[in-house]
Amino acid sequence: MTASKLTVRPTAPAAAGSGRMAELALVERVRRGELGAFEELYRAHAGRLYSLACRMLGNPADAEDLLQEIFLAAHRKLDGFRGDAALGTWLYRLATNQILDHLRSRAARAGQLTDALDDTGTIADTASGRLGDRAVTKLDLERALAQLPEGCRAAFLLHDVEGLEHQEVAHVLGIAEGTSKSQVHKARLRLRALLTRGSSA
Repeated sequence: MTASKLTVRPTAPAAAGSGRMAELALVERVRRGELGAFEELYRAHAGRLYSLACRMLGNPADAEDLLQEIFLAAHRKLDGFRGDAALGTWLYRLATNQILDHLRSRAARAGQLTDALDDTGTIADTASGRLGDRAVTKLDLERALAQLPEGCRAAFLLHDVEGLEHQEVAHVLGIAEGTSKSQVHKARLRLRALLTRGSSA
């Protein structure tokens, strides 16, 4: 028997399992109060959570402030993390709940999606398909996204902008996977209608 036949190559599930073990190890280090562990967790996830907050709040300054609250809440609630979902998904759910609470308490800002929408082309293509030869501007998208119901907007941003799978969106928002699909579909139809209406105005 040759040596090459004895070589064991790691499979994708094994790699995923290794990543999950690393997450659990990091969480345990944070729980023990190990110096630098929470900073490591922050560096690994702050960028995506800040991007999510920006897109949902529409205000970079508010997003930055809320990001600190999100990680303070994460630090307090980390004992509740059991590893049933990926750490990133757990943080997304916590962040989304914090953001939605913020929007509900400050309803005047609920519709303001501004400069944080840096993926304009992707959103336009996904939501509206082709609107003839008319260019869809960032302002068009801001106004249209602001008119979506809260649940549809959150599901749409998480799935079509942040790239989460429906199963992950469902876990983050605490809804059924089918509900996530339905809300994203409704959001796309609503955005297309709003953007088309705007083009004929």
